[in-house]
Amino acid sequence: MSLQGAIQSIQDTTDRIIQVAQGLPEEVIRWKPSEDEWSIMEVLCHVAEATPYWLKEIKQLVEMPGTEWGRGLKHEGRLAAVAQADQRSVSDVLQEIKASKEQVKHVLGSLREVDLKKEAPSRNPRFGTKPMQFIVDHLLVEHVDTHLKQIKRNINAFEARNQTI
Repeated sequence: MSLQGAIQSIQDTTDRIIQVAQGLPEEVIRWKPSEDEWSIMEVLCHVAEATPYWLKEIKQLVEMPGTEWGRGLKHEGRLAAVAQADQRSVSDVLQEIKASKEQVKHVLGSLREVDLKKEAPSRNPRFGTKPMQFIVDHLLVEHVDTHLKQIKRNINAFEARNQTI
């Protein structure tokens, strides 16, 4: 995917996340489908933290090519964002997500296609050494889209649960 395509995709998906979430009642947003699944609020808090995180990693790779990048599922910032979801307001989190659109445009818009080919090792051993294109495609574009789908699944599960009660 081109840089412009990636920017557009992330911004469009971000808009859809905001559109879907801002009309939901608190009961739906904070409902957990199961002990092992995130509530919509937890997903939103994760998106608000993750997009800037990956953009920061990309900026670092541009400034210091070959630098280790990434994180694992137990990353402190990732876990803290989700753990603090119950103390956050929906409007504040949605505002952070909206603000990330400008960050996406700024950071990805400053890259050149040649930058996307530069490789660096990941801190997460399952990824190994990858080009920056991998971070853009998988950890930004696909990642945001995956969470939009997760939000929609939670809404459907909540509605199905209430129909059987």
